Amino acid sequence: MISGIGIDLIELERVEKHIHNDAFINRVLTTAERETFDHLGDKRKVEFLAGHFSVKEAYAKAKGTGIGKSVSFQDLTVVNDSMGKPVLTDRTSDGCAIHVSITHTDHGAAAVAIIESLSC
Repeated sequence: MISGIGIDLIELERVEKHIHNDAFINRVLTTAERETFDHLGDKRKVEFLAGHFSVKEAYAKAKGTGIGKSVSFQDLTVVNDSMGKPVLTDRTSDGCAIHVSITHTDHGAAAVAIIESLSC
C-alpha cells in the first residue's frame, strides 16, 4: 500500500552557488555520497548535488515530516544500482519499500519518492 508520495524541484543555479561550500555539501551528502561527488567534474557535481538534495527532500515530503528533527539529510543515502537506478535508504525506517526517480534538465533537477507500507 502506498503510504506517501513526494516531489521536489530545484534550480541548478541555486546549487551552483554552493558547489564549493563544504559545509553545505557535507550537510546534504553522506560520506559515501561525498566520495562519489569528489570524483566528478564541476558540471556533474552540480547535477549530482541537486539531484541528491531534491530526492532527499521528495522522500521527506512523502514521509510527511520534511527535513528536520524526524529525518535529516544524513539519515538518507542514495546510491545507484547496477543499472544506474537511484536507490534511497533511510536509516530511521524499517519495513518499507522506497521508490525514487531523479531527473535533470539544463536548468533544474527534480525527484519523486513513493513509500510503500503503513509502518514507515
